[in-house]
Amino acid sequence: MTTGPLPLQGQVGVVTGAGRGIGAAIARKLAALGAHVYVCGRTRSHLEETVAAIHAAQGKAEAMVCDVTAVDSVERSANAVELGHGRCDVLINNAGIASFGSPLHLLAPEQWDRQINTNLRGVYYCIRAFAPLMIRARTGHMVNISSIASKNALPNGAAYAASKWGLNGLSYSVAEELREFGIRVSVVCPGSTNTELSPHLGKDPQKMLQPEDVAHAVAMLVTQSPGSFASEVVLRPTLKP
Repeated sequence: MTTGPLPLQGQVGVVTGAGRGIGAAIARKLAALGAHVYVCGRTRSHLEETVAAIHAAQGKAEAMVCDVTAVDSVERSANAVELGHGRCDVLINNAGIASFGSPLHLLAPEQWDRQINTNLRGVYYCIRAFAPLMIRARTGHMVNISSIASKNALPNGAAYAASKWGLNGLSYSVAEELREFGIRVSVVCPGSTNTELSPHLGKDPQKMLQPEDVAHAVAMLVTQSPGSFASEVVLRPTLKP
């Protein structure tokens, strides 16, 4: 029996926050679909673990240290991708941090800044740096990893919620700006996911979403037929954790 090419064969993917958790799962999934994946993040040792797992599965990937809160770092990364492959077909803006447990009026300004700078400003930097490659090719897909906290009230997590509500608005607006170039922009809003991002006290990790569940949703988005795109996916666990 013969099989055709993989859905993302010959394409180039960039995944931020890909050293562990959801980002690592997405990077592995894109590589399994045939893409050459740039695995981006701040800690090289974690990135190398993701790359090693992809290589062990016969996929193509390379680690690239990138701090999404620093515009120079993001621009260097985009330049490296352009120099290495001349294209970026898939951009996954996944890098994110969270700080829970404090009402907003007691939150230190530096904690607010860290969350907004990573979860929202970092996505702006990445779109600013990588969109020109997609515009030039008149094709591409961006997926921004948001949260179900962008839909619901989140007491003692207002800064995180604000960053994700803002990310949704950014995503919908950028989708309108870029669709004329054949670029599709989607946002994924997962519910409680079993990662190191937050402790999820009192929840059963086995009933929570797993990073691979989010990666599967991303794979569905980036392999859609070219005539349509899903602007938003809200992902929930089957059983309440």
